[in-house]
Amino acid sequence: MSASLLQSVVSLPASPYPPLAVGFMGLATGYMIYGPQELFGYPKRSEKVDFATGMWGIWMPGFMQFITGVYLFLGLTLFHTFTAAPLFMAALAFTAYGVHWFAIGWNRLRGADARANVGMTVAFTLISILGIIVFYKAGDTPVGGLFIGLTCIYVADFFASLKADIGRLGVLGERALGFFHIGTGLWLFYLMFADVLNTVFKYTLPL
Repeated sequence: MSASLLQSVVSLPASPYPPLAVGFMGLATGYMIYGPQELFGYPKRSEKVDFATGMWGIWMPGFMQFITGVYLFLGLTLFHTFTAAPLFMAALAFTAYGVHWFAIGWNRLRGADARANVGMTVAFTLISILGIIVFYKAGDTPVGGLFIGLTCIYVADFFASLKADIGRLGVLGERALGFFHIGTGLWLFYLMFADVLNTVFKYTLPL
């Protein structure tokens, strides 16, 4: 069935409820699981711990972001229930970050070599910079700030991924990765609260 035919059959009203809080919650939870281990070394890495963190990575930051991104893309492009242009960037980011967390979680679960993540860190540094440009230019400073945190995460992850080859610098990169994971995770929780409270109770928290 073509998109135009589907649109003629399915007519949906504009929705004021893009599911941003779902993606914020999923990513924040993932960061709060991975961050303390990277920054403080707790719990100590083991096969059982890697299995547990891998499963959390697949389902929370992975699935919850992926479903948010797909939902936004469908609303923007097929059903036209969402119309705000910056949501296109949000859809791209949630979908891409969700799929990459499927890979991160699976690799952690299987004990894969982290050095394969180096190219990923470059790609996701670039998409994070794109998010900074889009949301600051759109006047959405809080979400633009989120993408600053994401950029810091992937720059730190570049060095953390090379820990086996670069030694002390890689260890420092892993500690920095944990720091930025926790800090960005806390900001994501704020964005989740702001989105839900603004939507449900008509608060005016910056978002």
